[in-house]
Amino acid sequence: QVQLVESGGGLVQAGGSLVLSCAVVGSFVSVADMAWYRQAPGKELEMVVSITGSSNINYAVSTKGRFTISRDNARNTMYLRMNDLKPWDTAVYYCNAEVILPMTFGPSDYWGQGRQVTVSS
Repeated sequence: QVQLVESGGGLVQAGGSLVLSCAVVGSFVSVADMAWYRQAPGKELEMVVSITGSSNINYAVSTKGRFTISRDNARNTMYLRMNDLKPWDTAVYYCNAEVILPMTFGPSDYWGQGRQVTVSS
């Protein structure tokens, strides 16, 4: 059984900072690509930033320069540092990971439970 356990987020004023973390726990061989997504009220799910197993990073245009993704492969944990937050960053943030399971071909896709980030103006 594999789970993605998210923590962090919360309420902050515009211009402030928050950190999200996502730990992959359970029985697995390794973690491949990981990503953060967000969904604002009434809007579609959008990719915020992704990071491959070899730490190649791809940011959404709206977050580049303000958000920083990192991962600790030894702890199977991904982080998202969000600086200079704007009211339109308000959303539920989800982590996503492709996990290599024992005795399987190809990665399996998992999602975290979501963390609310609210930015007040």
